[in-house]
Amino acid sequence: MIRQRAKARFVGRRAQLALFAENLSKDPLSEEDPADFLFHVRGVGGVGKSTLLRQWQEVARRADAVTAVVDENDVHGVQQALVELARQLAEQAGPCKEFDKAVEQLRREQAAQAEPMPVEGEASVSSRVVTQAALGAVSLIPGAGVVTAMANPDAAAQGLDRLRSASRSRAPRRGGRGDEAGLSRAFVGELERLCRRQRWVVLCFDTWEQTAQYLDGWLLRLLGEEFGPVPANVIVVLAGRDRLSEREWALLRDQVADVPLEVFTEGETRALLSSRGVADPGVVEAVLQLSMGLPLLVELLALARPRTAEDVDVGGNLADVAVERFVQWITDPEKREAVRACALPLQLNEDVFTAAAGPSGAGLWEWLCGQPYVSGRGDFKHYHAVVRASMIRQHHAHSPQGWAAAHLRLADTHATWRTAVEERLPEAKRWMDAEWRRHHLDETYHRLCAQPGTQLTAALEQVVHAAGQETAVLRQWIETLEQAGQDTADPALLAWAERLRGALSGTEPGLTCLGVLLSHNQLSSESRSWVYTYRGIHLYRGDQDVEALAEFDRAIAHDSRNAAAWARRGENHRLLGTYDQAVADLTAALDLDPTDAWALGSRGQAHQQAGRGQEALTDLTAALELDPTLDWVLGSRGEVHEQAGRYDQAITDYTAALEVNPTYAWPLAARGEAHRQAGRYDQAITDLTTALELDPTLSWALGSRGQAHRQAGRYDQAITDLTAALELDPTNAWPLSQRGETHRLARRYDQAITDYTAALELDPTYAWALATRGQAHRQAGRYNEAITDLTAALELDPTYAWALATRGETHELAGRYNEAITDLTAALELDPTYAWALATRGQAHQLAGRYNEAITDYTAALELDPTYAWALASRSQAHRQAGHREEARMDVEQAAEAHPDDLGCAFEKLMLETVEGRFETFREQWRQLLTSSVSPQDEPEASLLRLFQALLIEPANGVPEATAGMLATHPGAADIAEVVGYLTELALVEGEVGERARQCHGLIVGRASS
Repeated sequence: MIRQRAKARFVGRRAQLALFAENLSKDPLSEEDPADFLFHVRGVGGVGKSTLLRQWQEVARRADAVTAVVDENDVHGVQQALVELARQLAEQAGPCKEFDKAVEQLRREQAAQAEPMPVEGEASVSSRVVTQAALGAVSLIPGAGVVTAMANPDAAAQGLDRLRSASRSRAPRRGGRGDEAGLSRAFVGELERLCRRQRWVVLCFDTWEQTAQYLDGWLLRLLGEEFGPVPANVIVVLAGRDRLSEREWALLRDQVADVPLEVFTEGETRALLSSRGVADPGVVEAVLQLSMGLPLLVELLALARPRTAEDVDVGGNLADVAVERFVQWITDPEKREAVRACALPLQLNEDVFTAAAGPSGAGLWEWLCGQPYVSGRGDFKHYHAVVRASMIRQHHAHSPQGWAAAHLRLADTHATWRTAVEERLPEAKRWMDAEWRRHHLDETYHRLCAQPGTQLTAALEQVVHAAGQETAVLRQWIETLEQAGQDTADPALLAWAERLRGALSGTEPGLTCLGVLLSHNQLSSESRSWVYTYRGIHLYRGDQDVEALAEFDRAIAHDSRNAAAWARRGENHRLLGTYDQAVADLTAALDLDPTDAWALGSRGQAHQQAGRGQEALTDLTAALELDPTLDWVLGSRGEVHEQAGRYDQAITDYTAALEVNPTYAWPLAARGEAHRQAGRYDQAITDLTTALELDPTLSWALGSRGQAHRQAGRYDQAITDLTAALELDPTNAWPLSQRGETHRLARRYDQAITDYTAALELDPTYAWALATRGQAHRQAGRYNEAITDLTAALELDPTYAWALATRGETHELAGRYNEAITDLTAALELDPTYAWALATRGQAHQLAGRYNEAITDYTAALELDPTYAWALASRSQAHRQAGHREEARMDVEQAAEAHPDDLGCAFEKLMLETVEGRFETFREQWRQLLTSSVSPQDEPEASLLRLFQALLIEPANGVPEATAGMLATHPGAADIAEVVGYLTELALVEGEVGERARQCHGLIVGRASS
C-alpha cells in the first residue's frame, strides 16, 4: 500500500525513468550497443535521488529483475552491506545458501579472533608414533643389509607440528581484506547463480557520499573482478551528492553513466503542485520562490495544502520554513505531535514509534510510514536527513527542557530493552549481538542528546569497548557520537567526533582510536584498563606479541580486577612459550571469573603445550561443560587425545568441532592426521583433501596428506603433495626434508640427499634432517659420509637416541662392531625401551661371533615387543649358528606361526631345515620363496636374491657369475659377513648345495684377500 501511494505521488524525472527503462531493454552481451552496467545518480540533498532509485527499482522489477539497495542507515562496513544486499535478493529469488554459509563461517572466524591459538612446541606424542615406511618388499634375509632403523619418531614429527601449529596460529589472526575477500567471492557466486535465472540483478548504493568511505575501494575491486567474474546482467547504481573521485575511478570513468539531478523546472514544480491540488496562483508562486524547485521541499509544501500566499512564509532557512509550515498545517494535533516526536530517534520501528509518540500516537504508525519523507527497508524506517535535521533544530531551540526529557525517556526505554536482551545473553557475547548493540547505541545517543556535558565520558567509555570490536561496530559508535554532536551543536561532542573520525581513516583504526581515547583525562581507571586490554588484543592479532604483553601489563596495573586483561596476558604468555606464566595469569583470571570458558580453554592449551596432558584434559573438558559450542576447545581436546595416542577419542572431538562449524578446515585436517596416525590412510586422505578444498593454503595438511600417501606406498603422490606444500611456504625446511625422506624410502638416495641438504641450508640446526641425510648416505653405501652427518646431528642434540642407534648401525655395516655396540649401548641408556636398538646391538654381537650376547639382546627386545618378527627370526638364526638347534627350532616355529607372511621368518625356517639335512624335502618351498614371493627394490637386493637362487634352486651352476654380481654392488662389511655366515652353515650340507656354498665362500674370501 505504501509503495503504491509513493508511486502515485511520483511526478517528474521522466527522462531519467526512460533512460533506465531503455537500458533494461538492451542486450548486456551485445557488442554493438550493450547495456550500461554502472550508473551514478548525483545531486544536492533533497533533489530526489532516493526517490528516483525507488522508481528505478520498480522499473527493473517489471523487467524481470531482482533488486537490492543499501544506504548509510543499513551498513557501516562491507560485511554489513553484503549481508543486507543478500537478504533483499533472497526475499525476491529464494535463499542465498552458499553466501549464508560464508557469512556464518566469517562470523565464527571473527569470534575466533578472541580465542587462544596454539604455538610451536614439543613434538606431539602422536606425531612421533609413525614416521617410517617399509623399504619396499620385506627383506629376504634379516640383517643382510636391507633391514633398516625406524625413521626418527621425534624431529620429523616436530616439523609437522610446527607447520600445523603455525598455520592454526595464523588463521584466527587474519582479518580485514582476507575475510572480506572470501565473503565477496561467495557474494559474486550468488550473483552468478541469480543471473542464470533472472534477466537482471540491480544493486543500488544510496547516500554514496557517506557509504563510499568504506565501500568505494571494495566496489572497485568487485567491478575489477578481483572476487570473480561479475555477470554481464548485473547493474550497479550509485546515488550521492558528490562526483566520483577522479583518481580512484579513472579506469572506469568511461563506463559510468552519469545521471545528474537538477532541481525541478518551473513546469515540473507546477505539475507536482497541481497533482497535489495546489492551484491558487499566488500560492504556486510562493512555493516556487520558497522551494527553489527542490523536490523534497516542493512535496512538503504541497502536502501542507496552503490556501493563500501568506501561508507560505519566505523568511528564514528554506528547509526549516518548509518543514515547519508542513508540520503546522497538519490539522490533526495527534499526528502533528507524532511527527515531531518521531524525529528524535535515529531509526524507527513500531516499538520505537510507540515509545516516542506515546499513547496519543496509537494507530498512526502506518500513516507515518506513508509520508514522503519517511523511507527505509526491512524492520526500520527513518526520516529524510533534511527533514529530520530541520525538526531536530526546531525542537531543540523551542523547548530545551522538553527536548532533554523526551530523549531521556527514549534512553530509558532502550535501556529496558537492552536489559531484557542481557537476561538471555552471556556477558562475553553481548558485543557480538546486533540487537544488544543497537539498544545500547540508541540509549547512548539519547543520553548524549539530553545531557551532552555529563554523558560525554560515559559515551567515550562505551567507544572504548566498541574499539575492541570489528571496525564496522566502532564506526557506528563514532557516527552516533557525531550525530549527537550535530543534533545538540555541542562543541565538545563535535570535537571528539572529529578526532575519532580522523582516527578511523588509518590502517589500524581500532588501535589508533584507543590511543586517542587515552587523552581523555576523565576516563576511569577501569576504562583505562580496558583501553590497554583492547590495545593489547589488537597488537596480539597483528603478531606483535611482545608489544601486546606490555599493554596487558599496563591494563592490570590500572585495574587488577580486570579478568580479561589477566586472561589475555596469560594467552599472550602461552603464545610466547612461557607456559607457567600463562597458567598463573589464566588462573588469576578464573579466580575473578570462574565461568570464563575462554580462559579455561586457553589454560588447557597452556597445560597441553607444557606436556601436562591430564591437566589440559581437565581444563578443556570444564570449558566445554560451560560452553559446548567452543569448536576450538573441542579441537584442542582432540589434540590432547591424539598426542596420547587415543585416536578414536581424538576423532570424536574433531567430529564434534565440525558439527559446530562444518567449514572449519583445521579440525577436518586434524581428523585426517589422526586417521593417518591410526593407520587409516584412505580415511586420512579423504579428510585432508576436503580440508584443503576449504582452505587451499593449509600447507601442513598438504604435508600430512603427503605422509599418508607415502605410508600407503604411493611415493609419487606423496612427492606431489610435499612439493605443493613447499610452494606455499618455500622457506620452510620441513616439507623439503619430508620430500627427501620420501625419495629415500623410494631408494632415490641422491634426490633425497639433495632435499635434505636444501632443508639444512634453510635451517642448519635441523638435527633430524642431518641424521636422515646420514641415513640416506648409509643406505647408498657411503658409510663415512653417513657417520659425519650422524655425528653432526649428535653435536646438535647429544640426547638424540635414534641418531646414536643409526650411527651404531652404520658402524656395524662397515664392520666396526665394537664401535657399533658402543653407540647402540649409549642409545639404550637414553631410551631403555628402544627395542630396535636392542635387536640391532644383538645383530652386531652376532656378526662378531658373540652369539650368547646376541641372544640376550634379541630376548630383551622381544620382551619389549613380543610381536617383533625380525628379532625373533634373528634370535633363531643366532641359536642355530651357536648350535642351539632345539631353541632355534622353537623360535622359528613360533615366528612362522605368528608371522606367516613374513619372508624373513620363512627364510630362517628353511635355513634350519636345510642345515639339519632336509633340503630335498623343502626344495619346492625354497623355489617358491625365492621366485614368487620376493620383489627386490634395488640392485644390491636383487643381486643377493640371484646369489641364493644360484646356490639353492638353479639346475646349472651359476655361482661364479652370481657371486661376481653381488660383489659388484659393493656390499658393506656387515652384509658380506652376514652372507658368509649363511655360506658357512650351508657349506656343511651334503651334496650340490654344500659344494656351491663352499665355492661361493671361496670366491668371496678370495676377493676380500685380494
